[in-house]
Amino acid sequence: MTGQVLYTAQLGAGLGLIEETQALLNLWQPGMTVQELYQVALDSGEFPNVTARRLRNIVTECFAPRYLKPQPQPAIWLQQLNHRINARSLNQLFFIYTARANQILRDFVTQLYWDRYASGYTELTNEDSHEFVDRATRDGKTKKLWSDTTIKRNSSYLLSICVDYGLLRPATRLSRQITSFRPETAVIILLAYELHLQGVADNNLINHPDWRLFGLQQDDVREELKRLSVHKFWIMQSVGDVISISWTYKNMEEVIDVIIETGL
Repeated sequence: MTGQVLYTAQLGAGLGLIEETQALLNLWQPGMTVQELYQVALDSGEFPNVTARRLRNIVTECFAPRYLKPQPQPAIWLQQLNHRINARSLNQLFFIYTARANQILRDFVTQLYWDRYASGYTELTNEDSHEFVDRATRDGKTKKLWSDTTIKRNSSYLLSICVDYGLLRPATRLSRQITSFRPETAVIILLAYELHLQGVADNNLINHPDWRLFGLQQDDVREELKRLSVHKFWIMQSVGDVISISWTYKNMEEVIDVIIETGL
């Protein structure tokens, strides 16, 4: 298992946390340490029903790993988009960064959720999630073998966070209905530009694993990029398996301005 990113129980510190994330984005400023953000949040009055200990966990175990640790920090552009794009797009962006920070969620969605969707299933059950986590820990994907209680909790967290981000409908007692989950146009544009600006080559970009979070395979991504090429977000040329993209905008700030102006 050398080089494999191990699963953690970090989702237990917080699931989608959509409202909390929006509030923290409003309070965060570039250059803030995690401790400074926690103190500002504690003093802000924005979290009246959250204990100091719980707020610390939200900031340090959820917000920071998802939105502050990668470089450049996603919080920089998410802050600009906060409350200025539709909620579905913003939630999908939160979903991407949460999956990047939690390998167990990424694998659950890409390996189980989309497999069931492609096979014609209409729901995911508690048993499905439990089997996924149980198998993962027995396959050595956790640092140590998880107890039955930990497996049960984390299988529940996976289903609940998928509800938070719109992949599943709210729960019945034993199952949750699979939704029609497709990336918003703004999300496709932002993700493509983010990968490009990180130095991902054009041919590698369409194969990037983040697209799998939305059930998109290489040909699907290629078609989406072609579709948006018509709208001048980029110009894409494709010859066989080789693609070349001429990018219209030079940085994320320009991309964000266009997305906000056009109401995508």
